[in-house]
Amino acid sequence: MDFWLDPVFDQIIGQEAGLSLTVCRPGDDRTDLDLVLHSAHAYHICAARDEVPVDWRVDAEFLERAPNLLCVSSSGAGYDPVDVAACSARGVLVVNQSGCNADSVAEHTMGLLLGVRHRIAESDRVMRAARYGTREDLMGHEIRGLTIGIVGVGNIGQRVAKLAAAFGMQVLGYDPLLDGVELTDRGVEPVGLQELIARSDVVSLHCPLNDQTRNLFDASQFAAMKRGATFLSTARGGIHDEQALAEALESGHLSGAGLDVWMVEPPADSHPLLRMDNVVATYHTAGVTHEARRNAARMGAQQLVEVLSGRQPPRLVNLQAWPSFLKRYESMFG
Repeated sequence: MDFWLDPVFDQIIGQEAGLSLTVCRPGDDRTDLDLVLHSAHAYHICAARDEVPVDWRVDAEFLERAPNLLCVSSSGAGYDPVDVAACSARGVLVVNQSGCNADSVAEHTMGLLLGVRHRIAESDRVMRAARYGTREDLMGHEIRGLTIGIVGVGNIGQRVAKLAAAFGMQVLGYDPLLDGVELTDRGVEPVGLQELIARSDVVSLHCPLNDQTRNLFDASQFAAMKRGATFLSTARGGIHDEQALAEALESGHLSGAGLDVWMVEPPADSHPLLRMDNVVATYHTAGVTHEARRNAARMGAQQLVEVLSGRQPPRLVNLQAWPSFLKRYESMFG
């Protein structure tokens, strides 16, 4: 599928004998596109769901159009446009580029935190509009000595933990997939979710969007946070209730929020969170750096080379599909 991709992707694929690359554009003739899909063995798709046209997202109907497909590769750590269960049922591998943008997102998270607490974006807006008052009107707060709670201590979460510790913050962590020893090794104090919410001055989300995390932070969770706390998310839209967050900020219960992800991307101009001075908002750009995009392209191309050579890739999302994949691969290539 056509989307911005670092040239290293084409370079790696181009060096492999027997592999050919076709770029499919949703605006192209549907008959021509279906001919390409019918013979394709791998499909590399943009990880941002809202940037993928509905009929190019991978579901059961799409897989019917691509009977020879062996692998679906997401361009980033997420794979929202892909129905993993449908792929597994067909023996189609799903791979992502987990970790490709971990440093970028962790740095962006701290940027959002500093932006909110030091009122950087707000000060910038005042200066550009020449709405000067006194400097004390824009007085912010330090983050040293605060407690940050990290929900999801994976590739990104553990990097945020290290950066937060370097700023002199106490770091709590919750991740149901990791035991206490592993969480401690990743630089956080292991706690349950409700304890994390109750103790943290800053809550930062770094978990995937799935059935367990959808709407995880609703009005009740925001109410359980400390009065004056800050909420951050560079995870996925849908994990937190945007209306409930706006109400918690408007009431003064929460002091600010830093948000990179939205239910609908981009959010509407009239979105209530965009009208608040104590919200620093970015357009799902935390992982969009030159370094991260090059990492993702390199990792993606290398994984596709592995898969199309019959080898198990390092970032396989649906391991359960591996035996079925092998049978299909052997029937195609012997």
